[in-house]
Amino acid sequence: MTKLFTLLVATAAIASPALANDTLAEVKTGGLVFAQSEDVSMAEEDLFISASEVRVDYVFENTSDKDVESLVAFPMPDITGRVDGDTAISDYDSDNFLHFSTVQDGKAITAKLQQRVISLGIDVTDELAKQGIPLLPLSQKTAEALAKLPQTVRKDWIARGLIYPMTENELVPLWTLRSTYWWRTVFPAKTKITVQHRYKPAVGGTVAISFLDNGEPKGERFEEYSRKYCLDSDFVRVAQQRFREAETSGANYTESWISYVLSTGSNWAGPIRRFQLTIDKGKPGSLISFCGSNVQKIGPTTFRMAAEDFDPDKDLDILILNPPEAQP
Repeated sequence: MTKLFTLLVATAAIASPALANDTLAEVKTGGLVFAQSEDVSMAEEDLFISASEVRVDYVFENTSDKDVESLVAFPMPDITGRVDGDTAISDYDSDNFLHFSTVQDGKAITAKLQQRVISLGIDVTDELAKQGIPLLPLSQKTAEALAKLPQTVRKDWIARGLIYPMTENELVPLWTLRSTYWWRTVFPAKTKITVQHRYKPAVGGTVAISFLDNGEPKGERFEEYSRKYCLDSDFVRVAQQRFREAETSGANYTESWISYVLSTGSNWAGPIRRFQLTIDKGKPGSLISFCGSNVQKIGPTTFRMAAEDFDPDKDLDILILNPPEAQP
């Protein structure tokens, strides 16, 4: 249904996040989720994605002769504690760790936040609250609070897989935090309303070109990238050139990964009547590859895909190869 499209361009680098152990895992995010309604359709969706911001502008239309009240939610990505590695969250000490905000018909929405903590499929939110432990597993405040746990609780939580003892004073959270912002809204009869929301994506990456095997396009990782990002021969050829340049200069290209759940929340009546996707790779010289159809370059760093009666059946994954930063 969706044609494969790969875009190749040469750029000067987009800002890439600091990487732990050479790799930073991206966190997949998406759009708003609405309670199902046969009376409300999505007239337009305008999606903008860059490494620094995701913007989504919706136009909804209630075609019925009665008002429709609906629950609207933005599921934040699950955040799971890890013994090693890192995830691409820039603000580990805020409940709103993606800096999410939303506006409806020009007025800011104050959303409610629901958070639950899951460990081995069991809800342990109340247990953490009882011990005064912050819920975000990667927070410094959480690490400090865990260090003060009573010994009996510490032993119990280790045995149950909630935490892992790296050292006597360092306990690593292993639970998963599930967060959702939500609010109620009304779609007036025979009326269109606009909804906009913004957040900072969690961009993953690695410090070198990782899908080539000693500079050659082969192996399981290359096959995975080929499927996920729709790599074509031109993209691979230039990536090989950049790999060889890095061997000589010692200055590696870096990868940035952005993932977006296109199929989130498709509970409205019918397909999206007008869909537009704009991707900005940052600065005019990197390599970018993703799957899409009828993509056009509309600026030095921006690319656009438009469709009528759009019914997404797969998610969007974007690969950007960033040149080494210029040395002073």
